[in-house]
Amino acid sequence: MNPAGEKVYPVAPKGVSDARFTVGLALDISALLESQGYPRLSGRDFIDLQLVLIRFLYGGGGAQ
Repeated sequence: MNPAGEKVYPVAPKGVSDARFTVGLALDISALLESQGYPRLSGRDFIDLQLVLIRFLYGGGGAQ
């Protein structure tokens, strides 16, 4: 957490294809949601999760 309470997201991608953002990242988050009692993601729901993560992490799909 940021001690000053300032926003740190979105961030700029590291290069054209940010290696930190992988299918594995989305799978890990999906597994975390399921472990907390949410339904298992599949198909379109998994794609939507990836899109939401991209928007959160990178702000609308790109560096700002």
